[in-house]
Amino acid sequence: MMQIRSSSLFRFFVLARTAADPATPAKDAFTGFIVERDTPGLTVGEKERNMGQRCCDNRMLFLQNVKVPATNAVGRVGGGFRLTMRAFDRTRPVVASMACGLQQRALDEAAKYATERRTFGKPIIEYQGVSFKLAEMAMHLEASKGLVKRAAKKVDAQAEDAVYFASMAKCFACDAAFQAASNAVQIFGGNGFNEQFPVEKLLRDSKTLQIYGGTSEIQRVVIARELRKKYGNGGDQLTVAGTQTPSSQL
Repeated sequence: MMQIRSSSLFRFFVLARTAADPATPAKDAFTGFIVERDTPGLTVGEKERNMGQRCCDNRMLFLQNVKVPATNAVGRVGGGFRLTMRAFDRTRPVVASMACGLQQRALDEAAKYATERRTFGKPIIEYQGVSFKLAEMAMHLEASKGLVKRAAKKVDAQAEDAVYFASMAKCFACDAAFQAASNAVQIFGGNGFNEQFPVEKLLRDSKTLQIYGGTSEIQRVVIARELRKKYGNGGDQLTVAGTQTPSSQL
């Protein structure tokens, strides 16, 4: 059983363990397969209602004794994990660019509202508590754009440090998007959590960005691993949740 986005599509990419030896490291134990939607044993669940990004078609997939031909394997047997990680390098800057768009919308809505909303005879943008939030949103937006552009160039060039910048862009931009949306809700005050105003949706959507494509915590693990490679002992071991994990498996 697994959850997948855009599951109304006709084909799915499934990462399955093909190594019989349980001692085989994860980087060599999995193979990617294309599974057609009409494959016997595959059941697609109902569309789920998510907290945010509700237009996405998220569904549960149920696989029971599913068989696919060997020709459906993607890449070499045992190479599925590395293939998936390389795909993440390309998709993380894309998710980060989505986060930039959300930050821009949050800033636009909050700044416009702050210039129109008046208390005690003046627009609330003239209050330092509000203006500082807007300034922070603007700074984080521009920094996010710069990281996304640099990460995209690194990935396109297949640079050795592409994974470092892809994770950094994804982590920073998505965390900044959540903070920007939260600031926007705060600036809107009581109207901020009213569905008749746009910013409550931005807050719900921004949380989703911090999760898919690798959580913000995972991005920090990847960034730290790359720093260990550069400055430390080669990053052979990295402690995650109290366990020693070979960095090549992350």
